[in-house]
Amino acid sequence: MNLRRLGAIVLKELRQLRRDRLTFAMIVGIPVMQLVLFGYAINMDVRGLHAAVLDQANTAQSREVVAEIGASQVLDFRYHLANPQELDRLLREGRISAALVIPSDFEARLQRRDRPPLQLVVDGSDQVIQASARQLATYPLPGWPHLTGIQLVNFYNPERLAPVNTVPGLIGVILTMTMVLFTAIALVRERERGNMEMLITTPLSPWELTLGKVLPFVGIGLVQVTVVLLVGRLLFEVPVRGSLWALYAAALLFILASLTLGVFISTLARSQFQAMQMAFFTFLPQILLSGFMFPFAGMPKAAQWIAEILPLTHFLRLTRGIMLRSAGLADLWLELAVLGAFTLAMLGFAVARVHKRLD
Repeated sequence: MNLRRLGAIVLKELRQLRRDRLTFAMIVGIPVMQLVLFGYAINMDVRGLHAAVLDQANTAQSREVVAEIGASQVLDFRYHLANPQELDRLLREGRISAALVIPSDFEARLQRRDRPPLQLVVDGSDQVIQASARQLATYPLPGWPHLTGIQLVNFYNPERLAPVNTVPGLIGVILTMTMVLFTAIALVRERERGNMEMLITTPLSPWELTLGKVLPFVGIGLVQVTVVLLVGRLLFEVPVRGSLWALYAAALLFILASLTLGVFISTLARSQFQAMQMAFFTFLPQILLSGFMFPFAGMPKAAQWIAEILPLTHFLRLTRGIMLRSAGLADLWLELAVLGAFTLAMLGFAVARVHKRLD
């Protein structure tokens, strides 16, 4: 082995890597992002769950208990309700994750100690919230040492089956990994083979060229949704309590959002390898910050703001709401609006990049 020739090859590769700024940035950026996300944003201690209070006793003692539980910082009481119907509506719309219900005979139950004096209702469509609620149900209240036996009521997943929580989220994760990657690599491959230049010479507008490349993958995404739903139903008995058409409409919008992100990546990448790197670069924050693997409420506010930009965050809320809470699209209109805005923004950026190439 000639070490001089070997050293020359190594030096050549290092120089080429230095000129390839995108690859060099990915080499540094991916480990930095992983370190920041795992070390700063990921927190298994849930705090600040959006919650409501239904105080049917409305006494000085009941208000004192609410203040004591609120001081634990696990629940953030944003709503004070007048009736159980409001509680059902807020849970179905996903605006709260838990609710503290104080019965009208609260003080009598404290004295008799024959029934739980408090009831904690939780959204069972999120497994992390279930675990936090079980901890909170045994949380000692310093001013109320005799207050024990908080009744935990698990809505939407009373048997606490893990697949019921994970399968709706897996639909979004699978679509994220396939749609973005397939689109980005396919378009870059077309450009490497010279086919893109041939298309540019045709009378196609940038919008027609971009949409024409995106739409064939929509059918692939819908097939994947169908496969996950069928397997989830047959193997794990995961229900679809809401409208199946609403679920497919939400999936269609999310597929378009993921595809436009892939198209935008393809306009930045110069090779299939770079397209793959950049696609994986978008997977990590979506999976970690969306609430699929770690509690959303446990993340710092800055991480939550970033997560609100990511399409998977909103699609998880849509699938869990429709499949498990029987929510309709009208109940989850905000999530649809954010996905639509993301799709239009990415499509606009991609078309602008394509137009630049045409010029």
